[in-house]
Amino acid sequence: MKRFIIVLLLLLFALVITSTVHAGGPPPKDLLTGRFIQIDSTNHKVTFSRDGNSDLKVLSYGKFITEDDIPLNKKVMVTLDKEGEGKVIKDISIMFMDMTLQKIIALMVVGLVGGLLSGFIGSGGAFVLTPAMMSLGAPAAVAVASNMCHKFPKALVGAYKRYRYGQVDLKLAMVMASTAVIGVQIGVQIQKYILHNWGNAGSNLYVSVIFVIVLIIVGGFVSYDAYQLSKHRHLDQGHKVSKLAQTLMKFEIPPMIEFKVAKVRISAWVTIPIGLATGVLAATIAVGGFIGVPGMIYVVGASAVVASATELVIAFVMGAWGSIQWGLSGLIDIRLTLLILSTSLIGVQLGALGTTYVKDYMIKVVMAATMLIIAISRGAKIPGYLSDIGWQDALDENLASVLNNISFWSLVAALGTAGLIITVAMFKGILEHRRSV
Repeated sequence: MKRFIIVLLLLLFALVITSTVHAGGPPPKDLLTGRFIQIDSTNHKVTFSRDGNSDLKVLSYGKFITEDDIPLNKKVMVTLDKEGEGKVIKDISIMFMDMTLQKIIALMVVGLVGGLLSGFIGSGGAFVLTPAMMSLGAPAAVAVASNMCHKFPKALVGAYKRYRYGQVDLKLAMVMASTAVIGVQIGVQIQKYILHNWGNAGSNLYVSVIFVIVLIIVGGFVSYDAYQLSKHRHLDQGHKVSKLAQTLMKFEIPPMIEFKVAKVRISAWVTIPIGLATGVLAATIAVGGFIGVPGMIYVVGASAVVASATELVIAFVMGAWGSIQWGLSGLIDIRLTLLILSTSLIGVQLGALGTTYVKDYMIKVVMAATMLIIAISRGAKIPGYLSDIGWQDALDENLASVLNNISFWSLVAALGTAGLIITVAMFKGILEHRRSV
C-alpha cells in the first residue's frame, strides 16, 4: 500500500507543477478579462483595458451587441470572434455581479442551508449553492470558483466536528483525496476549455446540463435506496453493505486496504474512479460530494454516516487546491465567498450535530429530495442557455419568464425542503434520545 500511495503522490506533484506552470502562462487570445474604458458609438469600437497589461486594446462590436451591453469600468469577461482577427467582440459577461441588500440576505440564507446540508450529508452543499449564485446573477465560472473557495474552511469545521464524533475515516479520506486532487486539475482545464471556446454562455449551459444529468441519476438511486431502508427503519438492522460493494470486496487486487472506521477491506483501485470523478465534478461545477458520498456508500461499502463525514475531509483538500487554481485565473468573487461562508460555518455545525440523532436512512432522504428538486431548477434554465449560445432560436418572452420562475421557486423549494427535513429530523432525534436515556 505504501508504494501505491507514493506513486500516486509522485503523479500528483508532477501534474500540479505542470498545471501551475501552464496556468501562469499567457491566457488564450480569444478570451480577455478586464474593463471597458471608452465607447466610440460612431465607429462601433471600444477601448479595453486588459488585466495584467498596461496597453489599451481597441475592439470592434457588431450589430448583435449594443451600447447597453457594454458596461464601463466593470470587470468583464470578453470572448472574441476567432474569425475576426482577435479584434471583434463575440460575447460580454459581467464577472462580478452588483450587490444589493436583498442579494446579501439571500446569499446568507443560502449559505446557512448549504452549511446544514454540508454538515448533515457530507457533500459541500454546492449543488444548492452553485445554482443559487447563478440564479442571483453570478456567471457560472465565477459561481463555481467562489463556491470552491468557500468550501475548504467550511469543510474543515465540519470535518473536525464529525471527527470528534468518531465518524471520520482519515485513511479513506486521504486515499480518496489523493486522486480527487488530480481530478480537480482535469476539471479546471475542462472548465477553462469551455470558457475559451464558448464563453460564459457555454459555461452556464455546461454546468446546468451536468447538474441535471448527475442529480437525476444519483438522486433517483439514493431516493429508491432511502425508500427501501425507511420501510425497515424500525427493525434497527444497522448499516447494510450494498451488493456491489460486497462483490468488489471479493476481488483481491493489491494493494488491499483496510479502513477501520468504515469497517471495510477493499482494493485501493476501487477508490480511484470515485476520487477522480469527485475531483473533476468539484472543479467543473463545484460539486463533488454527491458523487463521493454515494460512491463511498454503494461502491466502497461505508455507512452513510461515515461516508458523509469522510467526504468533508476530501472536500477540504479539494477546496484548498481548487481555490489556488481558480485564484490564478482571477475568477473568485471574494464577496460571494465571505457572505456564504459567514452563515454556512454555523449551518455546518448544526448539520453535523444532527447526524448524531438521526437514523442512517434519513441522511439519504435529505440528499435525494434536495437533488431531485435542484434538478428541476437547473433544467428550467437550459432552454435559455441554449438560446444564449445560439444553438436554438431566441425564447418567447412569456416562456422565458415562466422558465425563470420555475427555476427560482424550485430553488426556494429545495432550500426550504432541506432545511425543514434536517431541522425536524434533528429535533425528533434529540427527543427520542432523551426518552431513551
